[in-house]
Amino acid sequence: MKIGFAGLGAMGGPMAGHLLDAGHTLYVLTRRRESANAAIAKGAIWAETPKNLAANSELVFTVLPGPPEVEAIMAGEDGLRAGFKTGTAYIDCSTNSPALVRELSTDLARTGVSMLDAPVSGGPKGAASRKLAIWVSGEQATYDACKATLDLLGDQVRYLGASGNASVAKLVHNCANYGIQMVLAEAFTMGVKAGVDPVALFGAIRQGSLGRQRAVDRMTDQFLPHEFDNPAFALELAHKDVTLATALGREIGVPMRFANMTLAEMTEALNKGWGKRDSRAAMLIQEERAGLDIRVPRNVLQDILKNEPL
Repeated sequence: MKIGFAGLGAMGGPMAGHLLDAGHTLYVLTRRRESANAAIAKGAIWAETPKNLAANSELVFTVLPGPPEVEAIMAGEDGLRAGFKTGTAYIDCSTNSPALVRELSTDLARTGVSMLDAPVSGGPKGAASRKLAIWVSGEQATYDACKATLDLLGDQVRYLGASGNASVAKLVHNCANYGIQMVLAEAFTMGVKAGVDPVALFGAIRQGSLGRQRAVDRMTDQFLPHEFDNPAFALELAHKDVTLATALGREIGVPMRFANMTLAEMTEALNKGWGKRDSRAAMLIQEERAGLDIRVPRNVLQDILKNEPL
């Protein structure tokens, strides 16, 4: 199959590689051409413009930072919209605005293009190993036709119904995830300042019912060892996701008190110039507020993680 793939960053690059490994002809485009070098070395074709990418493809993927980038790649005489052929399927794997997804899906349908929104979860490691959750919504027939291709990218592909539903699910997931991080930072700093050694405290909370939550073990990725400069997911992108979630709450009239508090913490971290650091850097706001500098060596944390929580 001839597939177009726009966005070859930390997530998109490995995903494009899986499509090439499966023998598909891949046309690629990304903001920095050097990011496409690995795909081109494996046989991908540089598309030059979004229009050319769409015109040469039966199926088009975008993996972009968010709504502004999706709107930009669609627009203009060299945009995707100008190159799409009738019968093309378009899959957007960006974390996007549900309102934009639904508007774009309706607009493209008038030209015979069927759009699926298919945001992913699992980070760059998951993209590389194909251990990705992929939530998909849009026309059932298009999903059925594309399912085998989506299975090349992730091991947990789930159909969620009408257009935009998958984007809503992704915002719920990410908003809850970052809210939990902020609560963990607050509670953990309280425990350390109350006199409990951070290594002992971490080991203890892992052994309780909270230890069954993956967010607890993820404290060992950046927060506890204080390693934020090799991001799994950048703070600026996480801030964008929570911004989209709170905006959705306003659109549909749902109070989002805790989400807005989380967004305020992340905004404060962003204003410190930490946008390119890992998203968990926002947890440092609470640490600074408590007057603490909690650092646990990674080898100590690995010893704790060898023991399964109860």
